[in-house]
Amino acid sequence: MISRIHGILESVDDGVALITPDGGLSYDVLVPAFVAARLGPSIGQAVTLHTVHYLEGTSQGTTFTPRLAGFVNAADREFYELFRTVKGIGPRKALRAMTLNPSQIAAAIADRDAKTLQSLPEIGKRMAETIVASLHGKVDAFVSAAAYGRSTAGGDGDASPAAPARGVAREALEVLLQLGENRAVAIRLIDDVLVKSPEIDDAQELIAEVLRAKAL
Repeated sequence: MISRIHGILESVDDGVALITPDGGLSYDVLVPAFVAARLGPSIGQAVTLHTVHYLEGTSQGTTFTPRLAGFVNAADREFYELFRTVKGIGPRKALRAMTLNPSQIAAAIADRDAKTLQSLPEIGKRMAETIVASLHGKVDAFVSAAAYGRSTAGGDGDASPAAPARGVAREALEVLLQLGENRAVAIRLIDDVLVKSPEIDDAQELIAEVLRAKAL
């Protein structure tokens, strides 16, 4: 199994990142839209993608083609592997559907927000309902790095004990939800504030900064 690839990003085109590691071989790595957007500024530079290696059936399942799907961190790869387990969503459909960041998709699932899910490519009303029924209660760890304690300090997105800001972020998130804030918006604002001011260790201070940022 190929679980990670590192090399020069030659191009990103139509959902395919072309990566050339040392040694001369080049690999086509399938990437969802949100990953392609992140990779765009890195063309010509060395990048690392966390990959899923799978076989794609062709010719009505009589032949199989090896594929690589790539993500910028292990947490996003983990969400993809969960997302594609939903009945009716295979590996390729999951890639096409993931035009939003996994944290936004996870927030929509956590909030039973079928409308947001229907905005994803190839996801209709019935499929959105199936996604919620299948994954609700399983996606909290993906909703937010800050609110759910997934540390990205090491750069690979692996879960690890986060800073004390973890509990502060959770508390702030609950208050903002009680105030009627949309979960996805609240999480994004919390994360933005904590990225800029990681020293915040008080929920009330964090809430005040979030409300101040929202008013700008």
